[in-house]
Amino acid sequence: MCFTLVGLILLSQAASFALVLVSVALVGVGSSIFHPEASRLAYLASGGRRGMAQSLFQVGGNAGSSLGPLLAAQIIAPYGQSRILWFCLAALLAIGVLIQTGGWYSRNLDRRRKKSAGPGPAIVPGPAGAAIPDPAATHPDGTIPAASLHPFIPRRKVFLALTILLVLIFSKYFYMASMSSYYTFYLMDKFHVSVQNSQMHLFLFLFSVAAGTLIGGPVGDRIGRKYVIWFSILGVAPFTLLLPYMDLFWTSVLTVFIGVILASAFSAILVYAQELVPGKVGMIAGLFFGLAFGMGGIGAAVLGKLADHTSIQYVFHLCAFLPLLGLLTGFLPEVEKK
Repeated sequence: MCFTLVGLILLSQAASFALVLVSVALVGVGSSIFHPEASRLAYLASGGRRGMAQSLFQVGGNAGSSLGPLLAAQIIAPYGQSRILWFCLAALLAIGVLIQTGGWYSRNLDRRRKKSAGPGPAIVPGPAGAAIPDPAATHPDGTIPAASLHPFIPRRKVFLALTILLVLIFSKYFYMASMSSYYTFYLMDKFHVSVQNSQMHLFLFLFSVAAGTLIGGPVGDRIGRKYVIWFSILGVAPFTLLLPYMDLFWTSVLTVFIGVILASAFSAILVYAQELVPGKVGMIAGLFFGLAFGMGGIGAAVLGKLADHTSIQYVFHLCAFLPLLGLLTGFLPEVEKK
């Protein structure tokens, strides 16, 4: 959060494009440091409801993202760049919250270390009589100690499943990049709305993303994460394919459905991957958050270049097919049933 704070201060005073890049890079560094460790904390605090914990953790970020365009339209656009400085108060508040949360995290890690310092992990019979660590015996961070891959799924299938999940993250965040970065330009180009009006439509989409994030985790805990992944990636395809052909009203309606359905995927994908590779909660969180942020950045650059050479409407026609990659979900193993 200190990186984020410094980035916001610089951004409020940036007088050149180079300084803008440095400022947003600092904000990005702060985010990349924060997310993997915070995901481990959410895992520790979940009480077994890992999808719910992951969704609650992510809904804060998505709610903040949804408010960003609204605040930009109401505060920064009318009054100028220097007003970004007011958002430093949010970073200072977050630093105070994290000091308290970090203390709770440290105390609980210490308790778990003392409990796990005695006897080694219990052994339970595995398939064909093979001995595997008892999942109840955990690391201090709440993860299973000995197994580096899922004990009941062959190594080859684990790596195949992780590859499929990474492809699904690619499809989700490339499409999200088209919406979060270019939806306002699309509305202004096709429907000739004002900047403030387009920002309000973007807020509506991002708010639906925040709502969808809160839904995906608890539903995955109840019915199984694979079903949530099926629904959230492939289920959004009819709406994305219809979007380029709709008028302004139905475009707004469809983006709400797209945001809710598509956003429900990430918490289910992340917890599913953490269950595939027990004992590596932080590593998996870092891998998937890193790819998600990276795909968002790369997607914005690639789609912007494509829009320059074709048109913004062509980009939306092309991106509409990305959710069809959700068909790959059929190749994922049944982790929960095992």
